[in-house]
Amino acid sequence: MGKIFYIMGKSASGKDRIYSLLVENKELNLKKLILYTTRPIRAGEEEGVQYYFTDDSRLQAFEAAGKLIEARAYHTVHGIWTYFTADDGQVDLSEGNYLGIGTLESYEKLKAYYGAEYVIPIYIQVEDGERLQRALLREREQDNPKYEELCRRFLADQKDFSEENIQKTGIKLRFTNDNLELCVKNIINYINSFSQTKIVLNGQ
Repeated sequence: MGKIFYIMGKSASGKDRIYSLLVENKELNLKKLILYTTRPIRAGEEEGVQYYFTDDSRLQAFEAAGKLIEARAYHTVHGIWTYFTADDGQVDLSEGNYLGIGTLESYEKLKAYYGAEYVIPIYIQVEDGERLQRALLREREQDNPKYEELCRRFLADQKDFSEENIQKTGIKLRFTNDNLELCVKNIINYINSFSQTKIVLNGQ
């Protein structure tokens, strides 16, 4: 059976970039687990690449069908934005490994849905001052920068990704993204370590 390698971390920790580099790595051959969101698409994003951009009616349809794995609603300064994972046929663990991205809360719910042995956490961390600077630079590139939302999300992440909450999930290994190339290399080695276990049959 395959694994779902699940990337987590505070906003502007480099999760999206790391996700893209891992997906592009042909040797890893990871399939994408794409989440849904009702938030507006950002400059540089594409439908079905970073997220499936949708609306509340699609969320309700998955919930009614019993296929909603997890959902998170954020009360932003621009209204309620929801991110969710659905059992929409994307994942078949008998077919290989997958790569997803989300929060501690969604990670816990994926573990409950698929089984803890199949969902492997990859936690990314960056020093808060550096992370805030990255977030500001990214927001300035948007057609309509949302600085209030940036501040709200930064403060919310301090609470959502508190040390107490991280420890509750049982996550022990963390990857520091102060050097992107080195960080990605370490993650690749970690992912590869799960496929290096050899099965010994009849003492051979």
